[in-house]
Amino acid sequence: MKVAVVVPNRDGRRWLPGLLASLRAQTRAPDRLVVVDDGSRDGSAEWLQEQGVEVIARPEPGGFAAAVNAGLAAVRDVDAVALVNTDVELAPDWLERMAAALEAAPEAGSVACKMVSLERPGIVDDAGDFLRRDGVCEQRGHGRVDRGAWDQPGEAWGACAGAALYRRAALDEVGGFDERYGMYLEDVDLALRLRLAGWSCRYEPAVARHAGGGAGAARRRWVARNTLLLVARWFPWRWVPYVLYRQAAWLVAAARGGYLGEHLAGLAAGLRALPGALRARRSDRGRRKASIDEAVPPRPWRGPKAGGHPEAAE
Repeated sequence: MKVAVVVPNRDGRRWLPGLLASLRAQTRAPDRLVVVDDGSRDGSAEWLQEQGVEVIARPEPGGFAAAVNAGLAAVRDVDAVALVNTDVELAPDWLERMAAALEAAPEAGSVACKMVSLERPGIVDDAGDFLRRDGVCEQRGHGRVDRGAWDQPGEAWGACAGAALYRRAALDEVGGFDERYGMYLEDVDLALRLRLAGWSCRYEPAVARHAGGGAGAARRRWVARNTLLLVARWFPWRWVPYVLYRQAAWLVAAARGGYLGEHLAGLAAGLRALPGALRARRSDRGRRKASIDEAVPPRPWRGPKAGGHPEAAE
């Protein structure tokens, strides 16, 4: 299996030395390493070129999804593509273990890993994503102390694209990332499309240390916007009560947390983008190998179990 590593970068110069050192220390070296520089103004592209790294320079920023797609287009000669954020440092065996997991599971379109905090590696950041029918995508284990609950390989619903491995054939089948998302939840949309196309996702507890927030984007605004796009494109109307419940809860949380303006700005942006999402919804009919009920299994969407995974409790 030939594996390429694609790194989307936007003003991530301060993170790049750590990332590059971890990539060069891999026990299984990537067959190609491509960094897509998305209009950086901090000298990232120039520094990478000085290090001998293959760089695709985009003069103007177009967002995470567009940068990733540019990288995917440049590495069509491989069997799998690892996506790694700039603010990530990989354990030396990360790529070897991820590639082995994908090779051992021909039904899998992706592999999720065990992401922990870069500054506090004893805290879990993401051990696989799980989409709920209220529109929330849970990051399994997020914020919990790592006591080994997520150290066994198995299944995940989807992979966080901050550090994940994707099968090239699966990406080609579903068309890569949807650039309408810009950044945030574009990997959730991809995971959902892979499941609708019949692909599964493996979980391999290879460790990636993640700083988080390396792109410097307004996360709350993007999540509010893109959650609306996700549910408008894919969710059946019978799940609307769940979505409305979650949206109301988020409004209350935003008001109490002091970021209501940012949240409302995201909702307004999402409403403006809804016509495109609804057109895409109509065009996707008849192309699925799995139903939406199969692709998004029922999970608690309210009550004490809705925010976590009791089967992996500390």
